Amino acid sequence: QVQLIESGGGLVQAGGSLRLSCAASGRTFSTYVMGWFRQAPGKEREFVAAITWSGSRTYYTDAVKGRFTISRDNAKNTVYLQMNRLKPEDTAVYYCAADLYGLGYSDPRVYDYWGQGTQVTVSS
Repeated sequence: QVQLIESGGGLVQAGGSLRLSCAASGRTFSTYVMGWFRQAPGKEREFVAAITWSGSRTYYTDAVKGRFTISRDNAKNTVYLQMNRLKPEDTAVYYCAADLYGLGYSDPRVYDYWGQGTQVTVSS
């Protein structure tokens, strides 16, 4: 069983920054692909970013490239999402997820565990 707990969400003005954290339980955290997804009201959950177990590869949706950075600290069992130059359209509940078997990175169906989500609101 893997538990994921997100933190760091909040209200920020457009152009501002936030850093989300996701703390994971489980002794094999360093073997998981970790991803961040978001869901805005009335919309489907969408992929934001993912990082391989070693951190050597990262993936981003086009909408956040150049503004968001995903990283991980395997010693702390934590994955981060640094969000800069935030826009009102980034407003959503952000979820972290763990893919235990490395079956993909952008498809939410391959992720095995999910956090409870943290709200990010960007005001214009």
